[in-house]
Amino acid sequence: MPPQEIATNQKEDIGKIREWLTKQPHLPQNIDDVLILRFLHTCNYSLEQTKQLIDLFYTIRSQAPEIFGNRDPSDAASQEIFKIIDLVPLPKPTKDNHKLFIYRLADPDPDKYNFVDSLRTFFMIADTRMVLETEFHSGEIPIFDMEGFSLRHLTKITLPVLKKYMLYTQEAHPIRLKQIHILNIPPFLDRCLALLKPFMKSEVASMLHFHLPNSETLFDYVSRDVLPAEYGGNVGKLSEMKDEWVKKVLAKKEYFADESRWRVDESKRPAQNQNGKQLFGMQGSFRSLSID
Repeated sequence: MPPQEIATNQKEDIGKIREWLTKQPHLPQNIDDVLILRFLHTCNYSLEQTKQLIDLFYTIRSQAPEIFGNRDPSDAASQEIFKIIDLVPLPKPTKDNHKLFIYRLADPDPDKYNFVDSLRTFFMIADTRMVLETEFHSGEIPIFDMEGFSLRHLTKITLPVLKKYMLYTQEAHPIRLKQIHILNIPPFLDRCLALLKPFMKSEVASMLHFHLPNSETLFDYVSRDVLPAEYGGNVGKLSEMKDEWVKKVLAKKEYFADESRWRVDESKRPAQNQNGKQLFGMQGSFRSLSID
């Protein structure tokens, strides 16, 4: 299909979603075009699936204020997370056009680690990406480096918040997840998996790839030329990329502060659409819910 025709179809689809949003008064009405387009792209431009994803995206966020509420990238908690954790989207996609994201500890001191603050900061970076990046990728590959991660870090994880995080990332985060790589796996990996397993879908579990310390097995999946210097690649230093992303997130401070962009108003939800009720008590896939 010619690029001009693709652009025309995308504008028409955005218009259809905006028309639908006017009939969903509980949802934010000031959603950026680029974000609507990301929802459409994630759902392979299925309008019905896109509607389901949008409703879940905002509903889950509204029911997880620990992660998605009171977001200020300039506050002390966020600034501390920026210091002790590297949360960095990499600039160059893989040969299959998959976007890479690296998550690792910059400071292994568990006394400085706050699980909830790290999730809140992670999603501020993710949300910044969603509106700044206008070229969408065929998939996403997060890389979690567990070097320096200890059992004391593990004890900081709170199960109710972990459950909300897992539900959101598996059901409502607008990306096409392809692989998940865990580097430098620790001796207590079984304990980590025991925490995650009750909340992890089998489809996501099948995407997990584990890599021993000092191994080069990651390169069987991801070529060196798309990795930072710290991982034997040549796309630049992770520290410099991190500094650039921190600046981008800080520039979006007012964007995050505008609660009208992020929350649902359950008092205005149409009677025929009751998907917001008891969301965290339900099991299975939510994208098949009624959303008319």
